[in-house]
Amino acid sequence: MSKVNKAVILAAGLGTRFLPFTKAVGKEMLPIIDRPTILYHVEECVKSGIKDIIICVKEDKPEIEKFFTRDEEYEKYLTSTGHPEYADVIKYVSTLANIQFVTIDKPLGIGYSLYQCKDLLGDDPFIVILGDDLIINKDGDPVTKQLIDAYDVCHSPLIGVQTVAPERTKKYGIIKPGKVDGRLIEVKGMIEKPKDNPPSLYACLGRYLLEKDIFTAIEHTAPGAGNEIQLTDALTKLDTLYAYDFIGNRYDIGDKEEFIKATIDIALSREDVGEATKEYIESIK
Repeated sequence: MSKVNKAVILAAGLGTRFLPFTKAVGKEMLPIIDRPTILYHVEECVKSGIKDIIICVKEDKPEIEKFFTRDEEYEKYLTSTGHPEYADVIKYVSTLANIQFVTIDKPLGIGYSLYQCKDLLGDDPFIVILGDDLIINKDGDPVTKQLIDAYDVCHSPLIGVQTVAPERTKKYGIIKPGKVDGRLIEVKGMIEKPKDNPPSLYACLGRYLLEKDIFTAIEHTAPGAGNEIQLTDALTKLDTLYAYDFIGNRYDIGDKEEFIKATIDIALSREDVGEATKEYIESIK
């Protein structure tokens, strides 16, 4: 049994693709119906057996911390005004997990943001979730649980991957695969956002299971693409590395079209709005 009991959610990006909204509010607070996307990330961890979660945020956008902080006075108000069901909902959000926050003053890359969480992680392996990547597996284990199970097999750091269309490889870190055993893939190298000749179609899609030696690797990683400390570059310095071709629908919620797709797909799956959404879509065909 693995000792994966902590997760880091990196939610300190600028969100430039969703300006002007993200000038004041982090993109991870964009709601899919009535739930911000970061709540899906926290629930993914909890459903995978992880309740100790670190969220890395920008210091000028405190709304994520406020969202997860309990407000008992508001709960009492909602109950007293005849809405106990809403009081239960906001209590659920604030008691779902043990959440700590790490704030950064400026975004200098995923590797940099992760490094700021080092002191809270200890020596055991941990999950890393990128705030842009919403992954839904409605018929099976969450992607985080899939990575934990794969770690129990390979006992090495892991990247969550899926294949993408050739023309989209320039948008992601792409792995050079070695031996493939089912969904488990040995990683022989990686290139961050290759302009041409990608080593495969396996793209790194926002989920990692890492060990403490990643921090030494980050310390020895120079700024890369975008003059930022890239986690992809640090990962190539590890002695062993695997990828796992996870099961689930992945949405880049920093992209407008993908955010719309996620909203529609999730709306269709919900009991309260699913039928109405389906009827509306059919009416405008």
